[in-house]
Amino acid sequence: MAGEIKRVVRHNLWKENPVIRQILGICSSLAVTNLMANTLVMGVGVIFVLAFSSLTISALRNFIPSRIRMMVMTLIIASYVIIVDIFIKAQYPEISKALGPYVGLIITNCIIMGRAEAFALKNKPFVSMLDGIFAGIGYALILLIIAFVRELLGFGTVFGLSLNISGWENWTIMVMPPGAFFVIAIMIWAGANIQARVNKKLENTARNTAGGRALNG
Repeated sequence: MAGEIKRVVRHNLWKENPVIRQILGICSSLAVTNLMANTLVMGVGVIFVLAFSSLTISALRNFIPSRIRMMVMTLIIASYVIIVDIFIKAQYPEISKALGPYVGLIITNCIIMGRAEAFALKNKPFVSMLDGIFAGIGYALILLIIAFVRELLGFGTVFGLSLNISGWENWTIMVMPPGAFFVIAIMIWAGANIQARVNKKLENTARNTAGGRALNG
């Protein structure tokens, strides 16, 4: 169990990160990352929906007919999204207005349906819930990094707090969707290069190990 949990954590936070490795959830990444407060609320909402929809789908996996599984999963996901939407509107009305329709569009987020189809339908509830939580954390962390860069360069603030940097000129492009596109592109490029170096190092290690065994044999 411990080994499976480690694999779930490692894959969702890095190796299969939804945004920079699988290139999913890009629409919300472009739309809600101009301010860190908005991004944090969106990220927590996605974590909640991912965790509990994965838990529910996994618990019901033996009772969901294969031919209508997509409709059943969409219904389950939509139920949790409605809870999130109502909570944000009640507790954070200004953030709800800023996020606009994107909270409701969590229903169509490919990350959630992807984890349900690829993992929750094939694994036990507890592990599926952990998979959902860490897939959501992987998504939220990347969005918060993007939002940090955009808010800092675009507004000169972090979580709305002004840094009062002398002589700083705000980058208007960073408060627009293209700013998010550029930051995401750089992160995807950096992630791919880091993973390529890790893979090359692992290949060299395996080759050296195999060569050493051959010589010893």
